[in-house]
Amino acid sequence: MQVSYGYGLAMLAGAALGAAAMGGVGALHAQSKSPVYAVTEIEIMNPDAYAREFLAKVGPLNTAAGGRPLIRTSGSITSIEGEPPKTRITVSAWDSVEKYRAWYNSAQYRELRKVGEKYARYIRSYTVEGVAP
Repeated sequence: MQVSYGYGLAMLAGAALGAAAMGGVGALHAQSKSPVYAVTEIEIMNPDAYAREFLAKVGPLNTAAGGRPLIRTSGSITSIEGEPPKTRITVSAWDSVEKYRAWYNSAQYRELRKVGEKYARYIRSYTVEGVAP
């Protein structure tokens, strides 16, 4: 009889430890959020003025707000399938859509964007959720 109590207690303790471990793993999993990638396509009409008056300022502003630049094309884009875009493409990583929107809607960026719009046409901008690390 006492052996069955011992086995029962061991099984109960194992189940409790397993549940606690799974709760910890779930918490760790919840902490690793998927990054968000902001993609922008821009047609630049005056590259020199755009670089001097807009790009020189927007990069540091983006980084200070938490953006991590990944792609900034200024040369050719190689097509693998279909026509490549004839625009500048930028991709930056953000911790969340909310952080990107906060930067995008900030007074500093909105004022700077007016400068960029003098020299370029913004074709489209969107975010894409990435894969959690």
